[in-house]
Amino acid sequence: MSTLLIDLAGYELEQEEIELLEHPLVAGLILFTRNFHDRAQLQALIQSVRQKVKKPLLITVDQEGGRVQRFRDGFTQLPAMQAFSALINDPIEQQKMAFEAGWQMAAEMTALDIDLSFAPVLDLGHQCKAIGDRSFGCEIKSAVDLASNFIRGMHQAGMAATGKHFPGHGHVIADSHLETPYDERSQEDIFNQDIQPFQQLIEQNLLQAIMPAHVIYSQCDNQPASGSKYWLQDILRSQLNFNGAIFSDDLGMKGAGFMGDFVVRSEQALNAGCDLLLLCNERDGVIQVLDNLKLSEKQSCFLLRQQRLQSLFKCKKLTWSELERTPRWLENRQKLTALQQQWLATKN
Repeated sequence: MSTLLIDLAGYELEQEEIELLEHPLVAGLILFTRNFHDRAQLQALIQSVRQKVKKPLLITVDQEGGRVQRFRDGFTQLPAMQAFSALINDPIEQQKMAFEAGWQMAAEMTALDIDLSFAPVLDLGHQCKAIGDRSFGCEIKSAVDLASNFIRGMHQAGMAATGKHFPGHGHVIADSHLETPYDERSQEDIFNQDIQPFQQLIEQNLLQAIMPAHVIYSQCDNQPASGSKYWLQDILRSQLNFNGAIFSDDLGMKGAGFMGDFVVRSEQALNAGCDLLLLCNERDGVIQVLDNLKLSEKQSCFLLRQQRLQSLFKCKKLTWSELERTPRWLENRQKLTALQQQWLATKN
């Protein structure tokens, strides 16, 4: 069963990476800033992956906008999600701009043969160190309206949407990249607030994937949501009726360390209900998992996972030269860059 997404070391594909990517457990890869020198190099790297690895791989990236944008030079400078509501007064105009931002991001990524950008962030509030201005806002209705438009823009460009970080990372201060945060609030507070964007977008059938948080919600369960049967099976699958793919967040993050070593983390995330596992910046950990992770599941479960994986591949694309000639892309590039520049000036 293909379940693991791994990373690459640099600008060019290495022979060891070809061998790792061809392992039966590997479903795809995630690109980072260290893989990007310029657009021509990035296109060559992706083409090399597609040609040299003899199976379809899901190629992904975090290209949300704002401070989480792996590719910058030669690409549209996408605004932080908070900028829409903070700088545009009219809610209708906010939503229009969010729609165009979703389309612009997805159109640029699919033009390079990238299938999926892990977006959007559905966490509420800006106080969390890991989230900040990546969040659309603090108020549920506004956040859902903006997120739904951003997603519809992504869909129009042929890209699936991944809501993160379920059931909500916005009310912890600690950064799960560095430690395991604890959210001590009541179940009632979490269900009345943080989970609402996820629930409402699931009801609108807009999310193809969800990524849970490496956060322990101590009043609900003693495991991080990314390794919790309570959150992923009881709540996400059974109560919210989510049928799409569940990604683990990066199992190399310190917030996942609570679950054990890399093999144990992978086993716990899979057993909890994750379909696809991200393991980044830990080559030795990737090799440990590929050598030691033993998967046994019913054929029906295997087929369901693979069906969810297939739904995440891009379904259409323009070439970059076609995209550059599109009036919509040119207008969006100007407006979205100006909005982000204004946001940076406001923040500073």
